[in-house]
Amino acid sequence: MLRVLAVDDEAPALGELLYLLRADPRVRSAEGASDATEALRRLGRAVDAGPDRDGADGVDVVFLDIHMPGLGGLDLARLLGGSARPPLIVFVTAHEGFAVQAFDLEAVDYVLKPVRRERLAEAVRRVHDLVHATSQAAQAAQAAQADRTPEQIPVELGGVTRFVPVDDIAYVEAQGDYARLHTDQGSHLVRIPLSTLEERWADRGFVRIHRSHLVALARIDELRVDSGATSVRVGAAELAVSRRHARHLRDLLMRRPAG
Repeated sequence: MLRVLAVDDEAPALGELLYLLRADPRVRSAEGASDATEALRRLGRAVDAGPDRDGADGVDVVFLDIHMPGLGGLDLARLLGGSARPPLIVFVTAHEGFAVQAFDLEAVDYVLKPVRRERLAEAVRRVHDLVHATSQAAQAAQAAQADRTPEQIPVELGGVTRFVPVDDIAYVEAQGDYARLHTDQGSHLVRIPLSTLEERWADRGFVRIHRSHLVALARIDELRVDSGATSVRVGAAELAVSRRHARHLRDLLMRRPAG
């Protein structure tokens, strides 16, 4: 269940929002703050701990007004986005004109005032599904890490079969019906389609970023956005991220455990 912080400088609007949130069975707790400064105090260390933090002070999502005295909602979202493991953001505002900026800040949803119960419930559903999916994926990855024996993939080199540990592979490049496995020591060509490896290694932290590339999430060193084009750096390689995969990848990287 979700732990929510709602931020709005208008007391009636904040009270109504909290009432609706607390009535939703997917919400475990909902607290309010009247401005960004109070919100930051309430978040405290829970901001860096993210949604896995235990205890009453943990926060999974912030429902955030945009126009507030002092630090506005967009500014607060930017501050939270710089945290090690930030909470999710849903903007709740009377103004339509900031939607593009909101989604540039990775907002999960953008709800217009006056808030309708059904529309807010949809926003809560989106947050709940994302938090649940992230938690399930993390648990599955941990279980697989604990239970599995190291997987190796056979590669042919000069008539000799070598076995490359999957954990050594940084990314995979599609080459027709073949795939080229890139490791720190070099690359190896195997006769396996990229789609097959994507399905086989999903629980090992490999994610599709482009029709031509599959990347080990843990090996991504940087995510770059330049003039709307997204790319990642994996070691010395810079790989393009397609628009289709960009948002999902950013969500996964935001939720990736520190270290």
